[in-house]
Amino acid sequence: MLRALRIWAVALQLLLRLWWNNQRWSYCGGGGFSAERLARRQRRLSRWLTAEFLALGSAFIKLGQMLSARPDVFPAEVVEELTRLQDQVPPVSFAVIQGLLEAELGDRCAEIIDLEEAPLGSASLAQVHRASLRSGRQVVLKVQRPGLEALFRHDLEVLQQVAGAVQRHPRWGRGRDWLGIAQECRRVLLRELDFRLEAEHAARFRQQFLDDPGIRIPAVVWELSSRRVLCLDYVSGIKISDRQALIDAGIDPVAVAEKGAASYLQQLVRYGFFHADPHPGNLAVATDGALIYYDFGMMGQLSSRLRSRLGRMVTAAASRDATALVSELQQAGVLAAGIDPGPVRRLVRVMLNEALTPPFSADVLGKLSGDLYDLVYGQPFRLPPDLIFVMRALSTFEGVGRSLDPGFSLVAIAKPYLLPLMSQSGGGDLLNELSRQAADLGTRALGLPRRLEESLSRIEQGDLQVQIRAGETDRLLRRLALSQQVAGQSVLLGALAVAAALLAASARPGLTAVPMVLGVPVAFSWLKLQARLRRDSRLEKVQGIQ
Repeated sequence: MLRALRIWAVALQLLLRLWWNNQRWSYCGGGGFSAERLARRQRRLSRWLTAEFLALGSAFIKLGQMLSARPDVFPAEVVEELTRLQDQVPPVSFAVIQGLLEAELGDRCAEIIDLEEAPLGSASLAQVHRASLRSGRQVVLKVQRPGLEALFRHDLEVLQQVAGAVQRHPRWGRGRDWLGIAQECRRVLLRELDFRLEAEHAARFRQQFLDDPGIRIPAVVWELSSRRVLCLDYVSGIKISDRQALIDAGIDPVAVAEKGAASYLQQLVRYGFFHADPHPGNLAVATDGALIYYDFGMMGQLSSRLRSRLGRMVTAAASRDATALVSELQQAGVLAAGIDPGPVRRLVRVMLNEALTPPFSADVLGKLSGDLYDLVYGQPFRLPPDLIFVMRALSTFEGVGRSLDPGFSLVAIAKPYLLPLMSQSGGGDLLNELSRQAADLGTRALGLPRRLEESLSRIEQGDLQVQIRAGETDRLLRRLALSQQVAGQSVLLGALAVAAALLAASARPGLTAVPMVLGVPVAFSWLKLQARLRRDSRLEKVQGIQ
């Protein structure tokens, strides 16, 4: 009960602080509202939220990592902070770990000898111990902490209740499927408790690079893996962020950066199945220079629909055709078909110019991610989480590459991997597109005389009607009506204030309560109208710049 109350308290504080940060009148001191002051508030909010998630434990740490792929839900500053949400908690006692292994593996535990008491790592979901098998095979055992499933189910049930309450709110629920988000979080987080799924991810990922000696992925020891235990080969290496150690071992950091970039582009372009969390703790380098991947709990997958159109997207991007690229994204299902493409097209145009204009900026992907987050938050369209994971993974890996080679640029390295896609979509597809356009032009040309004759006949008969859609005029009229309501209610509030002042100075000051009570609903209505005016202004700024 106390834990449920705490979760509700955190959710309500979060909603209220988000609301407060977006109220311009709350910046009355210190020079008024500015984008910089808003960003400072959002950064303070993000640090507070990260601390609360860490304090609430396993389910919320994983929830924060999931929500970091939803820039449509939180501001960019909060999303960026959640991407860095890493947990390091005190380890479970060695006796508990031994008991869990015996309960999960039964007689198979006899195969494990020399289980090291000190863990290699300890997180809120599991901890990892090194061990040897009777066969001499060196392995690591990832053992889930006890009691997590019951805790996850309790926390997720409370979150479902919070989502239902927020969904019913007339303002906070508008344009958001909070119940759908909560259900998706429940599905994903409960699946993450099943280490058999991570074992399948590791095996599939290893299969992709079996023929590449420069990439090393630990093999799964299936007979010692279960729902709560994952056994992998122990593969030692030098931490990829330790540049000096790599140099001392005779390994060229520049070659490592290029090898990592090549492997990542292969994951995206060739296989569509990629490591979604390539931070330095999950990457190492073997003594022979091979790149090692660890931890397969967070993996991403590009849909077949998206991959089938990837060649056309690359071709459109290479020609800097923002309109064609947005159209391809819509047809691939990345963008909803019914949205206003103007703001998206404008951002894509800026992204293409920045990303494809040499010399390439060192942190171009990080900047593009920030632009994407700013565009998506508060707008009536959604991006699939896998696309966000791709952007984040590429940005993270670019940071790793720059730590090894200051001149590293993932965009420059990507060219030879993207050219085959362009050729695949540029040969037969180009001829097909040209023939389709030629046939379409011929059909239109043949029908032109008949359409002209019909139009002339309608003009002669007075049947031709011209319809003009004045969207800008509609918006101006709506704002004018809102402004008139605000002015009227401001006058009414002023009159009530004057009446209250006069009554307070009269012989019957108790009557002052009458205009004050009457003024409360008027004041609330006035605040709501002000909020609508500010929201319309923000939307016009986003939609009006094409």
